[in-house]
Amino acid sequence: MTANLIEIRKLTVAFGDREVVHGIDLDIRRGECLALVGESGSGKSVTAHSILSLLPPSKATTAGSIRFNGQELVHSTEKQLRTLRGNRIAMIFQEPMTSLNPLHTVEKQISEVLVVHKGLGGRAARARVLELLELVGISEPAKRLKAYPHQLSGGQRQRVMIAMALANEPDLLIADEPTTALDVTVQQKILELLRSLQARLGMSLLLISHDLNLVRQIAQRVCVMRDGEIVEQADCETLFQQPNHPYSKVLIEAEPDGRPVPVMFDQYLLTVDEVRVWFPLPRRLFGQEREYIKAVDGVSFNLLKGKTLGIVGESGSGKSTLGQAILRLVDCQGSIRLGNKELTLHSQRLMRPLRRHMQIVFQDPFAALSPRLSVQQIIAEGLETHCIGTAAEQETAVIRVLTEVGLDPDTRHRYPHEFSGGQRQRIAIARALVLEPELILLDEPTSALDRTVQKQIIELLRSLQLRHGLTYLFISHDLAVVQALAHDLMVIKQGRVVEQGPARRLFADPQHAYTRELIKASGLKPMARRTPAAAANNP
Repeated sequence: MTANLIEIRKLTVAFGDREVVHGIDLDIRRGECLALVGESGSGKSVTAHSILSLLPPSKATTAGSIRFNGQELVHSTEKQLRTLRGNRIAMIFQEPMTSLNPLHTVEKQISEVLVVHKGLGGRAARARVLELLELVGISEPAKRLKAYPHQLSGGQRQRVMIAMALANEPDLLIADEPTTALDVTVQQKILELLRSLQARLGMSLLLISHDLNLVRQIAQRVCVMRDGEIVEQADCETLFQQPNHPYSKVLIEAEPDGRPVPVMFDQYLLTVDEVRVWFPLPRRLFGQEREYIKAVDGVSFNLLKGKTLGIVGESGSGKSTLGQAILRLVDCQGSIRLGNKELTLHSQRLMRPLRRHMQIVFQDPFAALSPRLSVQQIIAEGLETHCIGTAAEQETAVIRVLTEVGLDPDTRHRYPHEFSGGQRQRIAIARALVLEPELILLDEPTSALDRTVQKQIIELLRSLQLRHGLTYLFISHDLAVVQALAHDLMVIKQGRVVEQGPARRLFADPQHAYTRELIKASGLKPMARRTPAAAANNP
C-alpha cells in the first residue's frame, strides 16, 4: 500500500475548446490535510469535482489519470463511481442551503446515504443518524431529526452536511469552501470539528479555500493554483514563511490593511435613538400575552458625516435588520434622523425622494444585478426613477461612475454574467454612487470575494469616501475588513448593542467577552494602542 491515497497525473479538463486545468500533478497522502488555494477561476473546484467525476460529461472533457487506492477513476463506469461517492470519498459543498433538499428532514437526508451504501433502515439507521449528529456537535440531536434545512442556522446546516459526508466513514473528505458563508465564530467551530474528526477517523482531507487564515490553522501541505496550473507546492509553514512563487506572495499579502480615511467633517449625518424592530409571534392561547422576536432592541448611535461605522455580530444578531430599519425598508420604533430630517415620520411615499440620499450595496453582486439588463441600464435605473437628467446626461453620468470605480466605460453595454465577481461588485457600487448619496449601507459587500479582490474593493471604498465625503454603514462578520475601513465599531448580539466606540480602541482593548470571542475567532493580530495625541491626529 502506497503512502498516497490519491495520485493525480497530467490532469487536463476542458469545457468545449476552453482548457481550464492544464496537465497538473497532485498527491493526497493518507491521513493528511492538503489545502488547494487560489482565486476564483483558478481551477480548484474543477480539480476536486474531477476526482468524483461530478463535472457534466456533455460539457467537460477530462484527460490524464486520477488513481484512488490504486483504482483508476478517469473513465470509470457510473456503477463503479457510485460505490465510491458518499462511501469511500465524500464531499462537503460550499453553500449548505442549496445543497440540502428543502423538502426532506435532516433524518431522511442523512439516512439516504446509509440506505444506499450500507442497507441500513429503521431503528439502526436512526441510531446511526443520532450518533452522527452528536459527533458533529448538533445540540439536542433527537429534536433535530424532524427539522427541515430552513429551520436550522447556517452553522447547523453545515454540520448536517458534514454528518452526511461522514456517514460511511470515508477515506477522503473533500471540503469545498466549507466556511465561506459562515460567521467567524461558527467558522472556528467548524474548523475545530474537521480537525478533530480527521484525527479521530484517520481520514484524508482535501480543503479548497481562498481563506489563508483557515488554511494555516488546519493544513499540513498547500498547493497554490493559478489559471489552471499548480504554481507551488510546499508544507504549510514553509509556504507561509518562505513562499517561492510571486503569486503565492500576492495571496499571502492580500489581507485587507491600511487605516480608515481622515475625517473631514464635524457635523452628524445620522442619529439613531432607541430603534426597535420586533416581529410578533402567533398567539398560542386566547388571552395569552403576545411574544416577539426582538431582532433589534433599543439601538442608539450618532455618526459623523464622512465616517464609517462597522456593525459586527453573528448571523441572526440583527445587523442587517438594523440597516434595513435605518433605510426604512422595515417598520421600526424609535427615532432615525438623516441630517435634519426625521425619517420615522415619513410615509413610504414621502420617503421616495429621500432614497437617493441613502443607497445600499448587497452581499452577492450576481444576485443583486438583474441578468436581463445591461450595465448601462442597471446604473441608470436610479437616475430614471428620480427623473434626473436627460438620456444623454444619464449616459454621461454612467460613464463617469464606471471610470470612478475602475471599470472601462466601453463595457457598459455588456451584461452582469460577462464580468468577474469583483467587477460585478464594482458595478453595484457604481449603481449606488451615481445618485450622489450621502449615506451608503454596505451589507457584507466583500464576503463573496477572494482576498485579493476584497483588498481592491476596500481600497476603492476608501478612495470614494475621501473624494466624496461619503458616510458608510459597514455590516460584516469579517473583522479584518472592518478593521481596515471603520472609524467606529458597534458589536451586536441578539438585537442589542454589547459594546461600541472607536474601532481602534475596541480592537486593541475589547471589554466585552463577546467582542473578545469575535476577535479571537477571526485570527486578527492585536492592534497597538495609541497615545491620546496620536488618536487626535487620526481618529
